[in-house]
Amino acid sequence: MKSTIKKRTYQAIYRLLDRVSPVPYDCGTLCGAICCSCGNDDENLGIYLLPGEDKVHDRTDDWLTWSAEYAEDYEFPESWSGKVYFVRCKTPPICPREKRPMQCRTFPLTPHIDEDGVLSLVRNDSDLPYSCPLITEEMELNPAFVKATYTCWKHLLRDPLIYDLVKEDSEYRQYREYEEFQDLEW
Repeated sequence: MKSTIKKRTYQAIYRLLDRVSPVPYDCGTLCGAICCSCGNDDENLGIYLLPGEDKVHDRTDDWLTWSAEYAEDYEFPESWSGKVYFVRCKTPPICPREKRPMQCRTFPLTPHIDEDGVLSLVRNDSDLPYSCPLITEEMELNPAFVKATYTCWKHLLRDPLIYDLVKEDSEYRQYREYEEFQDLEW
């Protein structure tokens, strides 16, 4: 699977996101860094790298465990084939912040593409094995963080593979919302 996103683009995106944070303090103080530390006991918890993101990570770094999976074996878009990389932090909740994967950097926001193809950011609504106060309490997020996150996803969506992933996730989110609406008693 070949990404169109170059290593230097990921590096620029990482630098931009290094300058911002969801809140003006360490959000890990709200919950004991639950999003970073919950995977310590469960080897299955981790994160998939986006296509091409493996270029900016060193597989010999001692803070991550790597595994290569085949996209066809999981629910990735049909356009994905071949290896996808799954990483797990060995040292939660402490990691080299400047090396965190993209989806760790932009959490709790996730990109969403609506029916008209318009990008927006929504709070992560995935089934998580923990509760994040930034999500559950809908805490106000740093506007600079939101703007930088939006800018980064705009660049990443130029890659057809990443676009397909975000589009598929967005369609699933819309379907779930529709189903929840249909389950309401009138």
